[in-house]
Amino acid sequence: MRLLMCLGLMCVAVGLQAEEYDPLHVAKDADVKSSDFTAKDATRNRELPIRVYLPPKDKKVEKAPVVVFSHGLGGTREGSPFLGQHWAARGYVAVFVQHPGSDDSVWKDLPPAKRLTALQEAASVKNSILRMQDIPAVLDQLAKWNDESSHVLAGRLNAKQVGMSGHSFGGQTTQAISGQTFGLAGQPVTESRIKAAIVMSPSLPPRGDTKAAFAKVKVPWLLMTGTLDGGVVGNQTPETRRGVYPLLPPGDKFELVLNKAEHSAFTERALPGEKEPRNPNHHRVILAVSTAFWDAYLRDDPAAKEWLNDKGPRSVLESADVWQQK
Repeated sequence: MRLLMCLGLMCVAVGLQAEEYDPLHVAKDADVKSSDFTAKDATRNRELPIRVYLPPKDKKVEKAPVVVFSHGLGGTREGSPFLGQHWAARGYVAVFVQHPGSDDSVWKDLPPAKRLTALQEAASVKNSILRMQDIPAVLDQLAKWNDESSHVLAGRLNAKQVGMSGHSFGGQTTQAISGQTFGLAGQPVTESRIKAAIVMSPSLPPRGDTKAAFAKVKVPWLLMTGTLDGGVVGNQTPETRRGVYPLLPPGDKFELVLNKAEHSAFTERALPGEKEPRNPNHHRVILAVSTAFWDAYLRDDPAAKEWLNDKGPRSVLESADVWQQK
């Protein structure tokens, strides 16, 4: 839109730019609340603790898109609250799932000398499959609560707009549930309710045809890693984590690589053995890019898509960070 601005007899055309899209903006009065629940999977006799970050109620928009988050090995539903709080403040119901058998119960009652071994044992095929099955179970439970008039979540969820995210072992869970194939007996089929996925610290499969493993990924994927993003458990290195992106089929696929970011960059605190000082801008970038991605693919927001596909990411990244898309 252009208007004429006149000074005396001279008039010039002036462009008026709409309010710029800012994925970091949060209303000052955004009142995010979190509540803890237990999702019960009767089929497997399995109880799943979850933490739900609820966005402020908007009388105009009652139902909000849902973002599910899966923690890393040895974590809990309480991890990475900076993500849940920001996503909820931006209008998403953020659901943080805890996976029994690969959560903090694995290590918290053991002496430090035995914790690493316990974590290595918990990073098993059995727990991988359990995690994959946990996500559809949680989505089923959320749908039931959404329809129960007496439940606090009643009418709050848009079950047709669901995103999935996770870090490390939770990233593997995200990959599996949103399109990667592992060839494991008992692996659930790709969850059709998931419309977009963010994988933090992605992983290559330990065996098999890696190209075929990612050939059927159809939904938008955003990969996030760091130049120092290795792993305490398993054989993943910064190089293998960056090996996932080239294998993804083109179309709405993105990769963010944070310079000097270690494995804990996506969490609240450093892990034992890490040496780099934490960079405050890493969390800023993670929040900005992830929010724009959700807005683009769960809300179909054209401004968010333009931000992602233009100079938006570079406006928050540092010079040595990497951003690419295909």
